[in-house]
Amino acid sequence: MTHLIELENIQRVFQVGDQQVHALRDIELRIDAGEYLSIMGPSGSGKSTLLNLLGLLDRPTAGRYLLDGQDVTTLSDSQQAHLRRERIGFVFQFFHLVPRLTAAQNIELPMVLAGLPVEERQQRVQQALRDMGISDRAGHRPDQLSGGQRQRVAIARATVMQPGLLLADEPTGNLDRASGKDVVDILEGLRQRGITLIVVTHDPELGERAQRRLHMIDGAIIGDSTRP
Repeated sequence: MTHLIELENIQRVFQVGDQQVHALRDIELRIDAGEYLSIMGPSGSGKSTLLNLLGLLDRPTAGRYLLDGQDVTTLSDSQQAHLRRERIGFVFQFFHLVPRLTAAQNIELPMVLAGLPVEERQQRVQQALRDMGISDRAGHRPDQLSGGQRQRVAIARATVMQPGLLLADEPTGNLDRASGKDVVDILEGLRQRGITLIVVTHDPELGERAQRRLHMIDGAIIGDSTRP
């Protein structure tokens, strides 16, 4: 059976001055479609580096990354960008919305870049706004939205291209407790559509909600547990 994600002996080394920093060491990982997985560990353990690599935002120094059986480490930058746009959604701690665009325009942006027809874009934006419960905020810019509303816009933007893989880096890290709970409920609800959800978090409570939990220290996976 083909796994959605297969990492084989992944290494990531950064050159910092005359020092080599091993951000990822000997990573072996298999993830099936539809899994809900958290990646936990202290700062500097390699969590975000691993997430960036899974999202094709970075390349390994050595090793192979297979996505749906395809070795994506051999692809050109433009081929990776195309695959990333079509298959992978991202949700970040600091939202990364475009300040001068409205909520609706931020959600529409990936579809504009992908060249989708205007009518389809508008239909998907309206549906996404409804799904996130923010239809009344469609014309508001990010600075006119609360943190929770901004993260809902970010999730809508990340999923409007209907990716199979959603990567969330500290998605509740910038939110109050109530807004954070709402965002977690939304992310977990997306799994009912068959999305594979991978969450990097410092929050043990959020990490423990995942079906499968990876623990990282010093660039290595030291624990991989699954809840019955």
